[in-house]
Amino acid sequence: MIDLTSATFSLKKDIESLIEAEHFDIETLSKETGISKNSLLKIKNNEIPSSLLCEKFYGYAYKIGYRFNQVKEEFFNETNPTVLFHGSKSGLGEVSSTGSRKSCDFGEGFYLGESYSSAISFVCENPKSCVYSFSFVPKDIQILRFDCSYDWMLAICYFRGYLDKYLNSPKIAEILDKIQHTDLIIAPIADNRMFYIMSLFANGDITDKVALHSLSASSLGNQYIFKSDKGLNSLQFIEKLFISRREKDFYIQQLSLRTELIESKLKLAKREFKDGLYIEELLG
Repeated sequence: MIDLTSATFSLKKDIESLIEAEHFDIETLSKETGISKNSLLKIKNNEIPSSLLCEKFYGYAYKIGYRFNQVKEEFFNETNPTVLFHGSKSGLGEVSSTGSRKSCDFGEGFYLGESYSSAISFVCENPKSCVYSFSFVPKDIQILRFDCSYDWMLAICYFRGYLDKYLNSPKIAEILDKIQHTDLIIAPIADNRMFYIMSLFANGDITDKVALHSLSASSLGNQYIFKSDKGLNSLQFIEKLFISRREKDFYIQQLSLRTELIESKLKLAKREFKDGLYIEELLG
């Protein structure tokens, strides 16, 4: 279990960085951001800032070209072996391996992505969302890996409730047995824009080859699903990252473009790959 109840944004440090980079004084920064001088002095004295103050500062910084979160991701990767990110819709308290919905990609677990952009893509449409960063160092844990494969797609279809007709399949039982005896799963990320394709496969509308070639249009990288508290012990919290409204709007636009790519690849894959198998041929 990881306690994040006291995690706060690094606003003081980021204000100091921008002041130094732009050669501002407190009065100039107050005028540019709309944050009162008294509030800036309170932040300087380590008073925990409100979300409104964070929005004013990070929104202004993003407007003038400062990409604090993306740069921090690069800095994190320079000083940590593996950095992972978790996007939260409203903030995290205590994190455990049983804290998510059972209908997530691989059931219960703590889910993280290997890039900041993948984490924010899941929460950028939520007004109170933020991103948490962690350092990952494996500590004698059992790791199960999937690539963009038939087994990966079947596992997600199962946990998403698409395979009710095939619950007694030996293949499904084999995959579930592996999942139930591991501390960590590393697998390609599947988001809401990909589940439509998986549902088409599960309903027998497209073949496995069409589905997999369509799903490979994803560029979100891998997800790390911690299935046990032993696995969670391999994580070390780094920083909680604030997402301004301007930054969220940028990623919302990127999601729209990615949806177009996946839809285009599905249309072309139906024409290109005609020798695959339907789900009833594989599991029926």
